[in-house]
Amino acid sequence: MLESQSLYVLIGGPVFTIILSALAFLIIEKYKTIYAYPFVLFQMFMRSFSLLFGGFNNQDEAKISIILGIGPYTVGIIGILILFLLVLSASYKLKIDIKYNSYLITMCTLCELLVIATYEHLKWFHK
Repeated sequence: MLESQSLYVLIGGPVFTIILSALAFLIIEKYKTIYAYPFVLFQMFMRSFSLLFGGFNNQDEAKISIILGIGPYTVGIIGILILFLLVLSASYKLKIDIKYNSYLITMCTLCELLVIATYEHLKWFHK
């Protein structure tokens, strides 16, 4: 595969994540509904979780940075920053405080760890 084709394939995941979060933010902006908030928060959480604990060099953002010849963390930092700003803006619009966001992130973390534990258990079970 050509390097430019590889770049376009790699860009798809992070760009879709940002687009989904931005669309949910626009719904919050227009309708002031809390029901779209998880789609903003969870996108940031999942990208942050995978970048921090999934081996940064294995993530699309690191590969994109390498292909572009910029620092390996540049695209990841930009992506997380965009997602964080969307969460911050959505929280402000909906008047969601840090305490509630901390609770939501704790619940997201517990659920993610449960998924990982289940996957590891099933992997062990099928040996």
